[in-house]
Amino acid sequence: MSKIDEITRESWLLESFPEWGTWLNEEIEEEVVQPNTVAMWWLGNVGLWIKTPGGANICTDLWCGKGKRTKKVKDMVAGHQMANMCGCRKLQPNLRNSVFVLDPFAIRHVDAILATHYHQDHIDPNVASHVVKNLDPAIPFIGPKKSVELWIKWGVPQERCIIVKPGDSIKIKDTEILALDSFDRTCLVTTDGYQDIRGICPTDMDDKAVNFLFKTPGGNIYHSGDSHYSIYFAKHGKDHRIDIALGSYGENPIGIQDKMTSIDLLRMAEALNCKVVIPVHYDIWSNFMPDLNEIKVLWDMKKDRLQYGFHPFFWEVGGKYVYPDDKNKMYYHHDRGFHDCFEHEPNTPFRSIL
Repeated sequence: MSKIDEITRESWLLESFPEWGTWLNEEIEEEVVQPNTVAMWWLGNVGLWIKTPGGANICTDLWCGKGKRTKKVKDMVAGHQMANMCGCRKLQPNLRNSVFVLDPFAIRHVDAILATHYHQDHIDPNVASHVVKNLDPAIPFIGPKKSVELWIKWGVPQERCIIVKPGDSIKIKDTEILALDSFDRTCLVTTDGYQDIRGICPTDMDDKAVNFLFKTPGGNIYHSGDSHYSIYFAKHGKDHRIDIALGSYGENPIGIQDKMTSIDLLRMAEALNCKVVIPVHYDIWSNFMPDLNEIKVLWDMKKDRLQYGFHPFFWEVGGKYVYPDDKNKMYYHHDRGFHDCFEHEPNTPFRSIL
């Protein structure tokens, strides 16, 4: 049989997907986190993997799904948050723009699965399936009420789920996970199917979404989920020491307010009194793609006049960040390789050929 005869669409998918294979899974497993530091990896969107010196592996908002894949469907489903928000009906062209850097079915060691809220790009049935069927039955699923309801609907045993609301604290090895208020106002206009919510004051934010503060031996990491800007960030900044803050950033289409803008992100960092602010979420949706330079330009304009005590860090999906070792870095670059160049004799016709 020829090579061409052996190839099928299925064989192509197995050969090419996920794009990074198990590279990042292996990197995380092999990482030895030094005392008084914390390592973390950006998994795409707002997915975050945290690993600590005490061996805690905590996975938050890992999503392994897809965006739009066909033009044949013309309209949004009734009750979609964007349809509720602006009265639109046409399908939004949000194609997934980021590669899959982690294989969920190759995860071998994880101590907790977390979701800040129940929107489909922050909670994943593939991850849940693998963890429930193949890993330690003691691994908890932690999130607000609506996230837990979704996990249980998928088949996660109820006894493995922990509902958290602002103020709740959970200890995972050497890390304390503190649930804090979310400011995800898109969640407030999300309904289960179509419901007329005009004129109704929402009171269920704590059931729908939370932010997380991870207190680790290396530093405190604030995960804001899909929060919009809120003046209450200043309350969190006064109540807690925050070293690193992650914020959902994007270029909102006309008629939509779903992501923080560049100035929102800087205001959040200032209010939280953090040391480093990291924009996330901007990578995933083709129709929300922003210009990261906007953050840098505004930070440069305002940092001296307002005496900012923080700086932005511009990450890459799949990249590792170690705090406090990397706290002075502003840009990330993947390992460029070729570290062993000229350790062996080159095989070229003569030395000056290149």
